Amino acid sequence: MDYEEKVDEMCEELPEKVRSRLVDRMEDEDLSEAEAEELIENTKEAYDKCKFEPGEAIGVVSAQSISEPATQMTMRTYHVAGSAQGVEITQGLPRLIEIVDARKTIKTPSMDVYLKDDYQTEEGAREVANEIRETKMLDVVTEDRIDLLNLVVEFDLDTDSLDNIGLSEEEVISNLNKGRRKYEAESEDGMVKIVPKEDDISVRDLQKMKNKVMDKHLKGIKGISQAVVTETDGEWSIQTLGTNLKKVLKVEGVDPTRTVSGDPREMQKVFGIEACRNTILKEGHETIMEQGLDVDVRHMMLVADTMTVDGEIKAIGRYGVAGEKGSVLARASFEVTVRHLTEASIKGEVDELNSTVENVIINQTVPVGTGMYEVSYNPQTE
Repeated sequence: MDYEEKVDEMCEELPEKVRSRLVDRMEDEDLSEAEAEELIENTKEAYDKCKFEPGEAIGVVSAQSISEPATQMTMRTYHVAGSAQGVEITQGLPRLIEIVDARKTIKTPSMDVYLKDDYQTEEGAREVANEIRETKMLDVVTEDRIDLLNLVVEFDLDTDSLDNIGLSEEEVISNLNKGRRKYEAESEDGMVKIVPKEDDISVRDLQKMKNKVMDKHLKGIKGISQAVVTETDGEWSIQTLGTNLKKVLKVEGVDPTRTVSGDPREMQKVFGIEACRNTILKEGHETIMEQGLDVDVRHMMLVADTMTVDGEIKAIGRYGVAGEKGSVLARASFEVTVRHLTEASIKGEVDELNSTVENVIINQTVPVGTGMYEVSYNPQTE
């Protein structure tokens, strides 16, 4: 059966892109004539549901469709399912607010790190996770003490932790002795000694030195405190707490074509504004769906488009989308009314009354639906 001819016969109103995908699917599945007709009818019905009427207030509908279910969202976090060492990530309403506010610093930044085929084993995934996870001195120390007689600080190393991480005692000493410091690190029978360079040193100074050494970076990427290995549908991946996308993409074994950060601003910085837009859409929609709320993805798409349409990420708020509206009355109706009206008066701004909010304020027909058009009757006279 000629599927393309069948599609042309039954649905001329479908866009060319939809029709070509429909034909491809029918050819792949080798459908019978009855099955092809059923698929075409279902596609036409789905396409009709996707359309909206000219003049429909899609902005208001999207805002209402997202905000109303958001009142049912919880103020809680969750742990990654199926993992004994779950990464705790902000979810629910706090996460949604983070996304639409385009926060520069999010509460629990995270990354989904995907691996290349050569590392698709548990051992390979753990090897990459050890390269990514930041290891500090406090992670490999079982006991610390201050020797008041000799005025030195001593650390007992956890050899099992060192083996799991892939660090040797010599590498620990080498890392501790890097940079400008007021001490010299030495190794002695599985113990690390921190010897101050100054002769005249107090116990308080030793305590400060001990705390500084405990916070010393030994291995991995700074800022990534956890890297949990997970398996989903036979594929190994890593979820992190903390993010540094630019450096993670350079780690051997990481698939740079799929690895993403949950921070839209970082995605914009590394991949560009389109990746930022996709992150807002993905994170926002997943946050809503995880709460068991059914919101059409196109509402979130409109929000993501609005936030990134100018090539820069903007918040939905007084310092972003709402604060940059062309209408004086629309800006004034949102927040800080007096300031907006005063500034507009000083600048001599004119409100063209082109949108919904300002027309509601002055009790005038809003340019929505039938209000968008002026219809006049001109009877024909003989």
